[in-house]
Formats: sequence, C-alpha cells, structure tokens
Amino acid sequence: MNPDLSRERAAASFNPETITYILDGSPERTHRRREIEGLVLNDPGFQHEDPNFLSRSERYELAIKKSALMVQKMREHGISDPEEIYWFKRTCLGSQTDPLGLHFSMFSNMLAHQLTDLQKQKWLPLASRLHAIGTYAQTELGHGTHLRGLETTATYDPSTQEFILNSPTVSSIKWWPGGLGKTSNHAVVLAQLYTQGECKGLHAFIVPIRHMGTHEPLPGVMVGDIGPKFGFDETDNGFLKFDKVRIPREYMMMKYAKVEPDGTYVKPLSDKLTYGTMVFIRSMIVGDSARSLSRACTIAVRYSTVRHQSEIRAGEPEPQILDFQTQQYKLFPLLATAYAFQFVGSYMNHTYHRISAEIQDGNLNELPELHALSAGLKAFTTWVANAGIEECRMACGGHGYSRCSGIPDIYVTFTPACTYEGENTVMMLQTARFLVKSYEAVLSGKQLDGMVSYLNDVSQHRVQPHPVAGRFLVKDINDIQNLVEAYKQRAAWLVVAAANSVNADSKRGKRKEDAWNKNSVDLVRASEAHCHYVVVRLFAEKLSEVLDVAAHRILSSLCLFYALHGISKNTGDFLQAGLLTALQVNQVQQRVKDLLAVIRPNAVALVDAFDYSDTQLGSVLGRYDGNVYENMFEWAKKSPLNKTQVHESFHKYLKPLQSKL
Repeated sequence: MNPDLSRERAAASFNPETITYILDGSPERTHRRREIEGLVLNDPGFQHEDPNFLSRSERYELAIKKSALMVQKMREHGISDPEEIYWFKRTCLGSQTDPLGLHFSMFSNMLAHQLTDLQKQKWLPLASRLHAIGTYAQTELGHGTHLRGLETTATYDPSTQEFILNSPTVSSIKWWPGGLGKTSNHAVVLAQLYTQGECKGLHAFIVPIRHMGTHEPLPGVMVGDIGPKFGFDETDNGFLKFDKVRIPREYMMMKYAKVEPDGTYVKPLSDKLTYGTMVFIRSMIVGDSARSLSRACTIAVRYSTVRHQSEIRAGEPEPQILDFQTQQYKLFPLLATAYAFQFVGSYMNHTYHRISAEIQDGNLNELPELHALSAGLKAFTTWVANAGIEECRMACGGHGYSRCSGIPDIYVTFTPACTYEGENTVMMLQTARFLVKSYEAVLSGKQLDGMVSYLNDVSQHRVQPHPVAGRFLVKDINDIQNLVEAYKQRAAWLVVAAANSVNADSKRGKRKEDAWNKNSVDLVRASEAHCHYVVVRLFAEKLSEVLDVAAHRILSSLCLFYALHGISKNTGDFLQAGLLTALQVNQVQQRVKDLLAVIRPNAVALVDAFDYSDTQLGSVLGRYDGNVYENMFEWAKKSPLNKTQVHESFHKYLKPLQSKL
C-alpha cells in the first residue's frame, strides 16, 4: 500500500463504510451488491485481456464474448432482479460498452410496458431466451430529437392484415441504434403509422431484421455498422433501411393504441402513456452521470494524493498535489457534485417506479412532471458530469492523457449521453415548457404540487422578475435550508422572467412559436436553475436520514460546499434577484475556500466510500493501493508495438532513406 494513501485513510474523520451504506440505501443492499460483484470479480472467465491494445473488431468480439458469458452466468446464479442484473452487468463490463445493452434496457422495457398481455406471451419468452435479440430504432439519419420529423413509414394493408415498413428517403434510414449493426435480429421501430389513407403519427412496431437461425438479413432489410465513433468501440451502432418490408398486424405494440383488422385506428386514452420508456431511460442516465463522475473523481483524488510535484516552500520536499488549493478547487466541487447526483439518481429511480405503479392503475397525474423533471435532470447532470470528467482528466496532468488512467474511456463512453435520448438543449426546453405551463396554471388560480410548488408564491406576489424590497434575503450563508430557499427563489425568479418575456412578445403580435424561440436562451437558463434547485434540495433532504454523527458532519460540509460553490459560479443571478448582497457574495467565496480545507483530510475516504473495485475503475492511476508508477510501466510494456525491438517499418521505409543520405 502506498504510504500516502495509508496516511490519508488513517486520518479520515469518518468510516467510509458508513457512507457506502448511505449511498446504497442500507447495509443489506451493500452486502448484496458486493456479493453480486464478487461473482464476477472471482470468476476466471471474466479475466480478459486489456481492450486498449485491441482493434475495434477485436473489441467488439471480446464484448460479445463477455456479454454471452454474462447472460450464461446470470442464468446459472439465478439473478433476475433488475437491480441485481444492473450490478452484475456493470461489474462485467467496467468501462466497456455492451452490444446487448439496448436489448436489456429499451427493447425489454418496451416489451414489458407497451405490449398487450397476449403479445407478451409471444415476445417475452423469445427475448428472455435471446432468441429475439432486440434494439430500439428511433433516430434517423436526418432526424433525432425532433420525433415528429421521423420519416420511416408503416402503412397498413387490410387485405393481408400487414404493415409495410418503408424508408422513403436517405434521411429516413435508421441511424445510431446500439447493437443494430451486427448483434440484433429484431428492432422496436418507431414509424409514422398510415391507415385508411391517414397518418396517425408515430407508433412502435416489432420488426424482425435478421433470420433467427442464420442471422442473415431478411428480404427488404439493409442493415450494417455505421463505423468508428468517438468512443463505444465495442458497440455496433448501426443503420437500418427498409424496402417495403411486411410484418403481421400483431407486431404493432398495441397496449395503448391499435389498428383493427379492417384498418380502423383506436387511439390511446392519453398520448402521455407513451412517455414511459423515455422517462425510464432518462432516469437511468441521471444515475449514470453520478456513477461516471464519481469514478473519475476517485481516480483523480487518489492520484492527486500519490503524485508529488513542485514546491510550496522552496527547498522542501515536493508536496502531494492535493495539498495545492488550486487542485482542491478543481476536484472537490466535482466530488460534492458526484455525491449530489448519487442522491438525485436514487430519487429519480424511486420516483419512476412509484409513478409507474400509479400509471398501471390509471393515475397519470404525476407523469407530466416526471417527464419534465427527467428531461431536465438528464440534461443538467450529463452536461455537468461530462465537463467534470474532463476536468478530472486534466487534473491528472500528462498521465491523465494515457488510456491507462481510465479517464479517457470514462469520458468517451459517457459523453454521448449529452445527445442520445434527447439532445440536452431540447431537453431543457421541454422542461421549460412544463415550467411555463405551471406558471400559467398558478396565474389562473391552480395550486401546484411537487417540485414546482414554489411557483404558488407567484399568486401572492412574492416572486417578481425584478428585485422587490422585503423579499427573501439569505440571512446565514452557513445555513443549508437558507441556501435551499435561495435556490428556490432564484429558480422562481428566472422562470417568471422568461415566461413573462414570452407572453409579452406574444401580446406584441409575435406568433407563440416565434416568441418562444426569441426567448429560448432565457428559458434554458430557467430550466437549469430549476434543476439546480432540485439537486440542492434533494442533497439537503438526504442529510435528515443520516444518523451517524461523523458521516452527517462530513456530508453536511459537502452539501454546504456544493450549494455555496454553485452560488459562487452564478453570483449574477443571486444578486440580480436580490437574494444576496455584494458583501454576502464575498463571504460565500471565502467560505468556499474555507471548506476546501475541511474536505481535504477526508477526500480519499470520500472517494473510497463510492466502493469501486480496481476492476470497475479500470485505472492504473486510481488503484486502491496507490502503486501507480510500477504498474504504469508494466502496462506500457504490453503495447503491441513492444512485441519486437525493431518494427518492420524501419526496414521498409526509414532504412532506405538513410542509404540515400
């Protein structure tokens, strides 16, 4: 064990295990998670070679091998609980991506929630036994987040009771679905439904694309891999083109909307019922933001403890780089954010499952807010985590650039989350639409519940688009509840200001759509402020559940630090809204620096509490034992370029040049 890390762990003011239990939800869940992870970590079958030294084709084959073994082992161990499956899978894969990922997430979720009971009898056994290997084909070459613009058509033919799937243009070719290029033999396809001469909008269809026995593409189906990407080397993101492909009527997903044998269209009770899968995936992405950022923080904090460089005082030994205040200022806000996002991810997971149960009982009241919140938090957390992961890489100096650090893999695997399942700016505008509607509802006399209930104050004239004498002012910058209130008031101020600007432009004769576009920058800012408030609030609420005194003390410091740092980065909003004075802003900035020193002795213990094994981190720099340099050297020697002392290119190209000199 590296002595620097040993000293850091010995000096911590709390037991990391206690916070691990808090992050997991209970000691029992921690023990079960470790038991599940141990099944992978102790299985020789999962000890594969380092993928960094493989070609893309080799990485894909290795991923398929691991995925197949993963399914086999889960069957052997009887792992069927969705959360335990998630624990098992993420331990198997580490930083690698899974060609079967969409089969087990969106494809399976769609089958479970969008099929009739009769349809489930056919498809669920096929999917669970991997006879039907599926993906989710929504995005097209020319259209992504704007779903109404999708061009793939499904035209019903009542004479044969079949749908005819067609890709009428180049831009209508399905593009990007994971596992489509080589792995899947079925796809849930989103297409414009035409029946009895009318377009009924987007609907989902189960479409066979490859023969289940031979895996050859079926007639009329052109399918393949879209080529190398920024990351996701193991995943065969693909393209899919239909040329009048016929499928039975029963292959339409018909739990909510359906087409009768004669072509009569039966619309769903509510369009919102189709939100389910999108909300599910976006809620998962919030959790992935926390996981990816916390892994990067673990690597950067441990390495910053082991690495000694430069001098604070001339002539003295080089200090740990974590002792430099600038390094702390880079990493500790990200560490606090990772904790905040962990609690938000847990909240979103519980909320999704609770509201899903209500939806099954026909209660859709909370679905619009869940849809808006999942869209906004998906954007907010992925933007912050994406930038934070890169900050962690740069905080590791030159060695962070090496693939052995593990951070480049985390970054390239996570960064697509900013655009898939909804491009982030569009997601923020969806949230803004809900916020503006909520504000207008309050003005009409309605009382709101949930995370937007703060807009009820509008009717009492307590929230205005400009500072008003006597309004809320932060009394104590060290009081977390005071800060939660400040974030709430900031969100309300920005929502009201943006909504009023839209309404003012509309009254001046602008079309509603043009007024919306003209104020879209402010609307996004309002959504970000709303999401920021939700994160701060949920972090603060979590503290009331922490009974251990030492754990409560450090988590309270981390929560206070997160809230104050957010204010220091958005001081303009808090000053303009009249929530802070200029003197208080100075106090906030000083308190942020003071809290760096509070967090410093506990930084290693805080990342240890995330409880990542070395296998899950996939990082030489972030090793638990801190023995970085000797293992970097061993890692480098594995490079294929080191298989020979002299590369053949020397004799082919360089030697002839030398002979001509």
